[in-house]
Amino acid sequence: MLPTTSVNSRSQGNGALSPRDAARHTAGAKRYKYLRRLFHFRQMDFEFALWQMLYLFTSPQRVYRNFHYRKQTKDQWARDDPAFLVLLSIWLCVSTVGFGFVLDLGFFETIKLLLWVVFIDCVGVGLLIATLMWFISNKYLVKQQNRDYDVEWGYAFDVHLNAFYPLLVILHFIQLFFINYVIISDSVIGYFVGNTLWLIAIGYYIYVTFLGYSALPFLKNTAILLYPFALLIVLYLISLACGWNFTKMLCSFYKYRV
Repeated sequence: MLPTTSVNSRSQGNGALSPRDAARHTAGAKRYKYLRRLFHFRQMDFEFALWQMLYLFTSPQRVYRNFHYRKQTKDQWARDDPAFLVLLSIWLCVSTVGFGFVLDLGFFETIKLLLWVVFIDCVGVGLLIATLMWFISNKYLVKQQNRDYDVEWGYAFDVHLNAFYPLLVILHFIQLFFINYVIISDSVIGYFVGNTLWLIAIGYYIYVTFLGYSALPFLKNTAILLYPFALLIVLYLISLACGWNFTKMLCSFYKYRV
């Protein structure tokens, strides 16, 4: 059986963690260890992070099985290696430069776009979503309201990063090849292709997020995380009926911002 906490396995005779073990397993200690490794590239496992990025497309369940293994061996669900975050940042930079080229932006406008995408679209929105999901899952989805069973905030942010990566590749890379010649054209094909890519990207985000929380054995009713699919389909059909072009709106928004 997979463990959900290590309080019992590392406890003293009276059932409490020793002061030394308790200090090592606080959120602050884990955060400090994670941030410290950001400056030690040789300690990062980039090969494994690339493996995770590949399987987020082909078999995301395998990625979350590794999170189970980390819980068993290191007593935490969240990543302790920032290699995935570093590679995701590189992807953001490369794809944003490509986006700036497609939108015919200048050098400084592309830098502004990069800062917006990194600090607002990815990190800012990610912090909000991770905090919201962390609160909801701990408040309403935990089977037993017990301090030994809780969703780590770092894990909630990891789930966001996992779900954000496929969305990034679809909207900021694959879509680039169709923007100028297909998507932003004033035709039915244009907004059909563009909106369909948005449907796939956001749908994948919802699905990978659902897998992340359903992988935790102490959560219940995680299927409700799939309910936004219904709203997504409705919005997609309305957009096609009304001729809304989400990609064209996004390009106009980015150009206005920079």
